[in-house]
Amino acid sequence: MPAGDMSIILLPDSDDPAEPLPCDLGNPKLGILGSGDYAQSLAARLVACGYGVLVGSRNPKHTATKRFPEGVQLLTQQEAMVGTEKVVFVAVHPEYYDTLVGLRDVLAGKVLVDVSNASRLNSGEPSNAERLAKLFPESRVVKGFNVVSAWALQTGAHDGNSKVLICGDCPEARRTVILLARHMGFHPVDKGGLASSRDIEDVPLQFFPSWRCPLLVTLLLFLFFYGYNSLRGILLPYLCRGQNNFYQLPLEMVNQTLPAVALVVLALVYLPGLCAAALQLGRGTKYSPFPGWLERWMWRRKQLGLLSFLCAGLHAVYSVGLTQRKAAQYRLLDAAFRQVQTGLESSWVENQVWRSDLYLSSGILGLGVLTLLAITSLPSVGNTLTWREFTFVQSGLGYAAMTFSIMHALFFGWDHSFSTLAYTYYMPPTYLLALILPCTVLVGRLVLALPCLAVRLANIRRGWESPCHHPLSGFKIDTQTEL
Repeated sequence: MPAGDMSIILLPDSDDPAEPLPCDLGNPKLGILGSGDYAQSLAARLVACGYGVLVGSRNPKHTATKRFPEGVQLLTQQEAMVGTEKVVFVAVHPEYYDTLVGLRDVLAGKVLVDVSNASRLNSGEPSNAERLAKLFPESRVVKGFNVVSAWALQTGAHDGNSKVLICGDCPEARRTVILLARHMGFHPVDKGGLASSRDIEDVPLQFFPSWRCPLLVTLLLFLFFYGYNSLRGILLPYLCRGQNNFYQLPLEMVNQTLPAVALVVLALVYLPGLCAAALQLGRGTKYSPFPGWLERWMWRRKQLGLLSFLCAGLHAVYSVGLTQRKAAQYRLLDAAFRQVQTGLESSWVENQVWRSDLYLSSGILGLGVLTLLAITSLPSVGNTLTWREFTFVQSGLGYAAMTFSIMHALFFGWDHSFSTLAYTYYMPPTYLLALILPCTVLVGRLVLALPCLAVRLANIRRGWESPCHHPLSGFKIDTQTEL
């Protein structure tokens, strides 16, 4: 994986989706225990894939048959399980598993697919699938389909929500459910034995697990820059000169903070790639594992990139709102009126016009390229690109977005950065602080582009290893010895 990519590509599991499906699966009658909403969506999906479905209900006469698609047979639990040939989906609440004990004989030898979720995270108790396996020792229990929503079952796997986590102690039963998931249009992921069901059942209950650290970093950066802007532009002027600028808190201070956060977060997307490249160059091999913190950082680049895009987009909206604010309009009109009153023939200042146009143009280009990065990070879009195309967009255009963003900040500062008036209370402007990390990343990328380093890094990523890191280094080999 190129070190500069901001998105993560999930490699296919050992069961390649492109692998031809065997023809011995046939068209068996599948059973579903339960007649709730999930059972209805599951039945509809199975029927659409050409399977015969028998639904077992405790009270089939009181169940609305119209809610099931045509072709589904609604029977009692006993009748449905007798007619089922091989696979049964257990779509009842885990607390009612004990009521199914009377079906042990008819379920013996069949594959029971447990689709339930945990009631709470990290409970430390046996999983629902393990409980089901204990209740039905003569059946083969497989955990699966619990991460797929009823909506995804009805509409199909068209929105990237296609992964189905599957585990079970019986390899043959697990293989059967994997093939079934593929026939239904999903991407099965084999997680091994039934002990993995505890983690699988916790997946739907997790709340943005991969977003916690990126969100925390973005929030801390926002609080830092917002506090710095408020201290420099509002609190200190009020304490020292009695100047009341508190009206700037809800709009102007936020608008000054957002671009700084967007720029620093964007730099954090590409900084771990530079760190990884530096480690590979220093070690002379790609086979040494990265530190844990760097691995976790690289897996969070996509989230950081999307948060950077969010801040940049909000900055654009706030900027439009700021120019429309009446108070800002009154200041512009007042400045023009004063220039006319002082006898100036024209209020046109070419230097400022150049600055404004370059500042706006680079900002628009930066936001446009960042928008393209955000769009291609969506699985439905990224899956249509080849690896070379994806690398060009996420790495090449990513650095282009960072360059435009840096230019946007530099044109905003113009020559004011060299004026003592810009360092109010001996505090540098916010955009100068925000430029430190992005400029460092950009310079680091330019250094890695030097031929002497680029060629070595390319060879390392192709498998070449430095002699000092070769596993046989330090051992003398007798060339005359026959191997």
